[in-house]
Amino acid sequence: MRKTFVVVALVALVAMVAACGGSSGGGQPAGSTKVSLTEFKFDPSAITVTHGKVKFWLVNTGNTSHDMSIKDSSGNAVVTSELVSPGDSMEFDVDNLAAGSYTIVCTQPGHEASGMKGTLTVT
Repeated sequence: MRKTFVVVALVALVAMVAACGGSSGGGQPAGSTKVSLTEFKFDPSAITVTHGKVKFWLVNTGNTSHDMSIKDSSGNAVVTSELVSPGDSMEFDVDNLAAGSYTIVCTQPGHEASGMKGTLTVT
């Protein structure tokens, strides 16, 4: 009887721990802005965030790898994420992003020309 209780208690404990998840559990981090990447667009294509440290949650729902590059008003890349493989997601942190207007693009060959671009407004 006691052995059965211990087994049931352990199974319940494992289930509760699994349900709690965590930052490595693959879910969208708190305070992040979700951006879906697909052929050939960002969703949303117009993003507004607050200046300072900005967290993006990049989700590749497409069939090819994509990234997100943030360009200033002169067209210079401020920062570019790592490539996100199809079906994967990743946190993309940008430190000290100043207020202003930016363009976001995918730097993979032909993607920007195919329409994979958008706007980023930092307030």
